[in-house]
Parts: sequence; C-alpha cells; structure tokens
Amino acid sequence: MVRSTIRMVIPLNRQSEALEILGSTTEQVQFEPGCISSRFYRGMEDGREIMVEELWESDEDMQRHLRSDKYHRVLLVIEMAEEPPEIRFDTISHSSGVETIEKARSQH
Repeated sequence: MVRSTIRMVIPLNRQSEALEILGSTTEQVQFEPGCISSRFYRGMEDGREIMVEELWESDEDMQRHLRSDKYHRVLLVIEMAEEPPEIRFDTISHSSGVETIEKARSQH
C-alpha cells in the first residue's frame, strides 16, 4: 500500500475555490482502480490548512493517478498555497486495527 499526504496552507480568499476543487476530485478519485480511500481535511487550529490523504493498493496505481487529469486539479490547488506544501508518499508493508490495541491491553 502507498499513502499520499499533502499538507498545504491556502489563503482565506482562495479557500472556497480550493475546497470545491478538492471536494469534487476526492469524490471522483475514490472510484479509480486501486484507490482504497481519498479524503481531505481542514485544520482546526488554522483554518487555512488543508490536508489531502489518499491510500493506494500499489505504487503502480498511485503512479497512474499522479499522471491523471484529476491529479492535475490537485496540483492547481497546491499552486494556491501561501507556503511550500508538505508532500509525502509512504509505503506501508503492514497495517492492523483494533486487534493491536486489544493485544497491547491484554499484556499488562
């Protein structure tokens, strides 16, 4: 799996445009082959902060997405940012859920 995250600070006067683009894009991306999830979030402390998070089944799926017209729209939002964005691509070799909490809590 590959997780892509982009954290950016968008000026308040560009927020509605950025949120409209990201809203429609993340909704459409969820139906692309290999997409596990696509979401975006606004910061609580700083309302200008927006984070886009995508989870992909494979690097190939993510690479195909990065070349797509949908991703070009995300790049347009990145260009609105007040400061250089934080962009990360993390390869995940293992993932677990509540069972990890249960296992840790049962070992005390």
